[in-house]
Amino acid sequence: MKYFARKAGMLLFTLFVSMSINFFLPRLMPGDPAKALMDRMEGVDAEKLESVRAAFGLDTQDSLPLQFGKYLVNTLKGDLGISLSRFPLPVSEVLASALPWTIGLMGLCTLMSFALGTLLGIWAAWKRQRKLTSFTVGFFTFVRSFPYFWLGLFLIYLFAFKLKVFPLGGAFSIDQQRGSLGWWLSVLQHGFLPAFTITLSSLGGWLLMMRNNMINVLAEEYITLAVAKGLPPRRVREIYAARNAILPSVTGFAMSFGFIVGGGLITEMVFAYPGMGYMLYQAVNAKDYPLMQAIFLIIAASVLVANFLADIAILFLDPRVRDGSK
Repeated sequence: MKYFARKAGMLLFTLFVSMSINFFLPRLMPGDPAKALMDRMEGVDAEKLESVRAAFGLDTQDSLPLQFGKYLVNTLKGDLGISLSRFPLPVSEVLASALPWTIGLMGLCTLMSFALGTLLGIWAAWKRQRKLTSFTVGFFTFVRSFPYFWLGLFLIYLFAFKLKVFPLGGAFSIDQQRGSLGWWLSVLQHGFLPAFTITLSSLGGWLLMMRNNMINVLAEEYITLAVAKGLPPRRVREIYAARNAILPSVTGFAMSFGFIVGGGLITEMVFAYPGMGYMLYQAVNAKDYPLMQAIFLIIAASVLVANFLADIAILFLDPRVRDGSK
């Protein structure tokens, strides 16, 4: 219980620090986002500049601590402000249009690459004397060395441009009714190439991490003792070796959640996929501070919550981290 309370307290403290940095950092950047919006809006009286600043939480009549207090209250209520580049849409509506695509694509790809890479890493360490194992490790190491955007461009050229099996880009077909069976099939068809690119390029990293951890664990004395006791090889591999070797991979998997929510910027640009990464790129170019703040906050919160859940998972996988255990 003490372990859980300590981790929960650290989560809340780190989240508060992240929100503080998220508030102050954009305000240290040069430029006036409210004035930039007024310049883009023709026919708007310049005397209403202070009203625009107040609408975006940049009221110069309020002190900085008061603005920070309003920012914390509004964030806790779910009010993330109004987007500058997509005025007058609220930031929450703008995020709702991109977040499901990113979670659906990056989330499933990360889960698949982690699961497949971990299983292949266990197999590669256990059967490391076989030629097939050496070929598998070498192949995925070779694929991992290529930039994933180059791999995406190659797949687009081969399967979309030459063979015309998959579409060139986008997330769905515009000629299908949204929510229908044909629309869902078009979503799967459009998402296959970016999903395959992300999974194939990231699988090698999980494979090598698990393989190296597994080899180190197999050299421990308790593994030798388990084998000497005549325990079944499957029990030694899964319960004694893999359970301890997977601990660093669980932590790395939690860290990758930030990349899931942040989206694969280059991949989404290559495949013209409407995810969070491409939206962040557009927000930076348009100096859309409320949208940038919201995306950075979601990324930070996702990483922190994922690490908290990873700590809880490690609590069950490794009893040594429990308080009072010998």
